[in-house]
Amino acid sequence: MANSKRTRRYKWLAALLILVVAGGALGYYNRGALAMWGFDTFLKDSVEKKLENSYKPLEGRKPPVTTTTTTSYKKEHPFSLLLLGVDQRGKEIGRSDTMIYTVVRPIDGAILMLSIPRDTYVDIVGKTTKSGRPWEDKITHAFAFGGAKMSVETVEKLFGAPVNHYATINFKGFRDVIDAMGGISLPITKDLVNDDPDHEKFVVKAGKDVYNGTEALNYVRYREDAGGDTSRAGRHQVFLNAIMNKASSVGQWTKIPQMMDIMGDNFSTDLTPEHMIDLAKSMLQGSDRTIYSHTLKGSGHRKVPRGAWYYFADEQDVTKTKALIAAWLNPAKTKTQLPLPEEYQHKIQKPVQSLSANPAKGTAKK
Repeated sequence: MANSKRTRRYKWLAALLILVVAGGALGYYNRGALAMWGFDTFLKDSVEKKLENSYKPLEGRKPPVTTTTTTSYKKEHPFSLLLLGVDQRGKEIGRSDTMIYTVVRPIDGAILMLSIPRDTYVDIVGKTTKSGRPWEDKITHAFAFGGAKMSVETVEKLFGAPVNHYATINFKGFRDVIDAMGGISLPITKDLVNDDPDHEKFVVKAGKDVYNGTEALNYVRYREDAGGDTSRAGRHQVFLNAIMNKASSVGQWTKIPQMMDIMGDNFSTDLTPEHMIDLAKSMLQGSDRTIYSHTLKGSGHRKVPRGAWYYFADEQDVTKTKALIAAWLNPAKTKTQLPLPEEYQHKIQKPVQSLSANPAKGTAKK
């Protein structure tokens, strides 16, 4: 009888050992799902509570949700999101150094990111001259004049397309979050040297495996390469993708509450906490997300001698961009029917490792 009990006990121990080994193997090959299970089990409620402080609908615009506990969006419907990276230091009025019109298609895991160079010359919606004419200025100044609402409405006029949601992030919060994550990887092949007399002075060394928050932020701020605004927009996209890749790695989900505390007042959006969590999980967990990007083409020059420098968007490219947006916002189109930015039209369609078709590389003098 004792031998029988001992045999059964050994069988249970063997079965348990097999389950542990199998579970470990499953966890290794399905780490994203395992992390999401841990998040749902231990952190979802607390993170959702913390995100409530970031939920800030824009005054005068229709709220994106109902009064019930569920969101009004449908997962299969595409929607547009204006990402605003704000460089605000101390008590100064911030400017939106990064402006990316993003179309998200949750049902097929496709994202289109359209970068608008910060110095693009546009009509600033909601601001007029003393004579009542539209105020023409750099698009980055829309945020300084009227916050996220003015930025959203200015971009809507530029593209003739709706902005369903917005999100603003102060780069200071990004810096601290990157440090909390243990740094990020960036494709810097030459030292980035910012030493113009009118610019902030810094050097970001090339070839490092990991860059801390200050280095990553300087990578975004770097202004002295030949590509100007276009290259800077490309770096912004690479920067955002690097954060997304790091956030989706094993072990990062346990740091989410700390990251939420760090962000604090540095982050605001009209996406509800539930919508943000659902969207983040679907994008970070998915292995087949496909992200395409494009930066508005154009050229830069001064309107008058010694006047301000502006970036003038190419009208043909703006027209093509409007057509891209219209197609990507159309829920009737399948993923295979979506037109692509010209950078990708002769490439094999596959999930990209970088948000930029041609990731920006350092071209500064050594």
